[in-house]
Amino acid sequence: MPHYLVSGFFPDNFDPSSVTEATVHDINALNDELEAAGARHFAGGLSAPNQAKTLRLTPSGEVLITDGPYLEAKEHVGGFWILEAADMDEALAWARKGVAATRGQVEVREIFFQPSPD
Repeated sequence: MPHYLVSGFFPDNFDPSSVTEATVHDINALNDELEAAGARHFAGGLSAPNQAKTLRLTPSGEVLITDGPYLEAKEHVGGFWILEAADMDEALAWARKGVAATRGQVEVREIFFQPSPD
């Protein structure tokens, strides 16, 4: 079965203290539902983008580490689910519940899986 990345987005000025107990309850309920259905492989929230580190390969072959996210944007990924679903329609059905639970927006993308040749 295909796997999907469901990414939740927050505005860059998101204040975690603004999250209500009702939102936390709804997210936990959705995670319980995903687990019971066997659809959730992993879920997690991410630290603020200003805590990110970006690594780039320089022309000389060295790896340069800089502070902050790779892309400058008005929004950032705040958390994600890795789901197993029969198809995009099923993944979108779960994502709709994610939007309702987080009171935010999400993006759904299929994860391309290339099995090891051995």
